[in-house]
Amino acid sequence: MTSLPENPPSLISEDARDTAVRRLQEAYAEGHISHEEMDEGLNQVLTAKTHSELESALASLPEEDAGTASTIAAAGGRIKRRGTWRVPRMLKVESAFGRVYLDLSRAVIEHPVVDIELQLGTGKAEITVPRDAVVDVEDLHTGWKDTLYKPQRHSRPGGPKIRISGTMGFGRLKIRHARR
Repeated sequence: MTSLPENPPSLISEDARDTAVRRLQEAYAEGHISHEEMDEGLNQVLTAKTHSELESALASLPEEDAGTASTIAAAGGRIKRRGTWRVPRMLKVESAFGRVYLDLSRAVIEHPVVDIELQLGTGKAEITVPRDAVVDVEDLHTGWKDTLYKPQRHSRPGGPKIRISGTMGFGRLKIRHARR
């Protein structure tokens, strides 16, 4: 009778494979690797069965940026992001007076976890998240009104985790999942 190894190699997910392909393409576009190196790397990534095979295909690439951060700020008026836009790993939104509307339903989300820090004085804020997103609002402090959010009953696995933190003075935050 043969026994199984104690720690069988874990299979890679499609998300991990897609991320590896994206890293190779970006390294080529930025001139870090040649066309031949990209072709060879893509072949290794697309045929890899384990994480160690995937890591060896990416070993020669420059280190990936640990996480991007961006700040959107306005003293008054409206802050609005919708349509196709690239969501950074950490997004800070600052507004003293006005409305904030972030629609992530068609946005490009490349990170499994996105942190959104709100620093809002007065005004309404609305965030639309992808249908399969998991939302965490535990670190959000509201001064005047409660946050309006109903978690999805049946969320599909694999969606991004959106962590919303920060402080809201006088205003209400409404979070909803996209319908499609």
